[in-house]
Amino acid sequence: MQIDTSTEFGARVARRLRDERVIWLTTVRDDGTPEPSPVWFLWDGSTFLIYSQPDKPKLRNIARDPKVALHFNSDPEGDDVAIFTGEAKIDAGVPPATQVPDYLAKYRQGIRNIGMTPDSFAQSYSVPIRVTPTKLRGF
Repeated sequence: MQIDTSTEFGARVARRLRDERVIWLTTVRDDGTPEPSPVWFLWDGSTFLIYSQPDKPKLRNIARDPKVALHFNSDPEGDDVAIFTGEAKIDAGVPPATQVPDYLAKYRQGIRNIGMTPDSFAQSYSVPIRVTPTKLRGF
């Protein structure tokens, strides 16, 4: 999915993908209940990379139903909305976070803030999730 950065909306989304630290990942439980989770992410221009701890509900949800949504917080007035929908998969081919320099550059301070080192983070958040968006909507 390409983002048209020539539009005001597309340029804003591209900036948020680069600068924002948290995005909300919404999966669906087996009873149909949506389950949003704030997650750290890395946008590579076409997919999102997210690391999860093992045995989390989002992983079970993705295994059963890969359709997901991702969205940023809106601004205080409810504007600046960007919602992606797409498909998620556990991507065993992705190296640990310690071997993804752009991810470490983005979250090194955050990792420290939660009392971890890059190595302990990679051990704890060892399950890579790859989300391929198919649609973007917002305003």
